[in-house]
Amino acid sequence: MTSDVLKSGGDKLILRGLMFHGYHGVKQEEKKLGQKFLIDVDAWMDLRTPGQSDNMSDTISYTDIYRIVKHIVEGPSQNLLESVAQLIATTTLKNHEQISAVRVVVGKPHVAVPGPLDYLGVEIIRYRTTDMPV
Repeated sequence: MTSDVLKSGGDKLILRGLMFHGYHGVKQEEKKLGQKFLIDVDAWMDLRTPGQSDNMSDTISYTDIYRIVKHIVEGPSQNLLESVAQLIATTTLKNHEQISAVRVVVGKPHVAVPGPLDYLGVEIIRYRTTDMPV
């Protein structure tokens, strides 16, 4: 982890199991019919001030991040899950300066593979200091 994340003491906002219908994928059927996507987001930021103040204005609303994810997953089609995850991460960092790093997991639970599974997907971590040049 970078020094930005360490400065926050590992504090983070956590969003788990977000589900949306989107039209991402390389195959024509995926783009036409769409499918369910599962999203997890961790957003690292210093939560000491809101922890002491108990004031919503000192933190970021979970619903703000939820709306970013919803907008991207339900928005224009991307070929790769990597692109979906990248858009979520960079938009979150761009819209919320307090966030020093973001982890995004994008999963596809309904894939054509010969065997049982929860989902297949990608996980990325993006840091403000290295991935959001000034």
